[in-house]
Amino acid sequence: MDKHHFLLLSCPSQGHINPTLHLAKLLLRVGVRVTFATFVSGLRRIATLPTIPGLHFASFSDGYDDGNNSNYSMEEMKRVGSQSLSSLLLSLSNERGPVTYLIYGFLLSWAATVAREHGIPSAFLSTQSATVIAVYHRYFKAHDGLFNTELGNSLNISLELPGLPPLKYEDLPSILLPTSRHASFVPSLQEHIQNLEQDPNPCVLINTFNALEEDVIKALGDFMNVVAIGPLVQLDSSISCDLFERSKDYLPWLNSKPEGSVIYVSFGSLATLQKKQMEEIFHGLMEMVLPSGGVVSPSSWMFLDALWVELHHGESSCRCAGGGMSPVFGPGDKCKAGGGVGTGVKARANEEGVVEREEIKKCLEMVMEGGEKGDEMRRNANKWKGLAVESMEYGSSGETNLKHFVESLEIRTHSCKSHL
Repeated sequence: MDKHHFLLLSCPSQGHINPTLHLAKLLLRVGVRVTFATFVSGLRRIATLPTIPGLHFASFSDGYDDGNNSNYSMEEMKRVGSQSLSSLLLSLSNERGPVTYLIYGFLLSWAATVAREHGIPSAFLSTQSATVIAVYHRYFKAHDGLFNTELGNSLNISLELPGLPPLKYEDLPSILLPTSRHASFVPSLQEHIQNLEQDPNPCVLINTFNALEEDVIKALGDFMNVVAIGPLVQLDSSISCDLFERSKDYLPWLNSKPEGSVIYVSFGSLATLQKKQMEEIFHGLMEMVLPSGGVVSPSSWMFLDALWVELHHGESSCRCAGGGMSPVFGPGDKCKAGGGVGTGVKARANEEGVVEREEIKKCLEMVMEGGEKGDEMRRNANKWKGLAVESMEYGSSGETNLKHFVESLEIRTHSCKSHL
């Protein structure tokens, strides 16, 4: 297999770089050569590159090499990125041998076109669940049917997927909703689906595992080759990298707290919330950790005070380094993904799209304070945690699926040669 040379492309985002690096490690274990590449500006932001024997690092331009993306254009990124990637493929061919397979991530759908122009097969690496990919596929495939009217006027939409309860309008990935602040990414998502449809051997590598989304994975298999290779979680910090300054003392702090007593609040590394929503979160947390006559610990005040200062003196956004953990309550694409596994509760927004403090407190109480539903969620969480850990062990289903995928490329290569 060592004649294979995989090029892995990732956008410079914390939640995409680290899963891609973990995939690189798994591919090296299978026995292929691997090059990891991201934008010039992104590679420069990584203070210390991880040490993975056999892994080569490279970069290509998105047109914003100085890191100034105040006027970032997806079209410009696609134009410059396509040219720069084409040049990278040629230079790698001279330096490390021809690239025989290209794996590209979120927002880099145009890389599949570049790969085809060079006669290189490719696959899309999704860090989102198989359920979300199925929703995207159904949404763009049926845009003239099921979703014929504007979503804003289609509150009665019901989307059925294998192994899941019907998804309502508010359960759709928020990026597809007209209220999304990231609507500019939707054309790229559509291009991902279109590229897969145009590919004679469409393939998606998904950061999930068989036991979690078996029914959805099988259903997607009718349209594309789906390879469940997750969870792509870094158990070894030596093969991860940080684009943000990482806290050094959070584990001792967590270990000092009673089991099940910590509320973890995360919006991801890129999400931007309205000031009104931030205020509701602040007050909802205050009411949760400070009941009548109660006392808030100094460590709790540190977080709440920082959130309050940011609300009133900084940008109305919250950024969290790291990622990889799911909130105990959130949008439908997180709570329902994975066959309705019952590890979260949906927080309902008001007509203005804001989740109010009372709703936040109610959801937190349901999860944190026990009761029948809370106990069930904790049992389910422990169940899926155990299955996820099993899927990360050496020789797990994800690693086996990846090995079979690479072996299938060997068979396909030999088959092509036999017809020459």
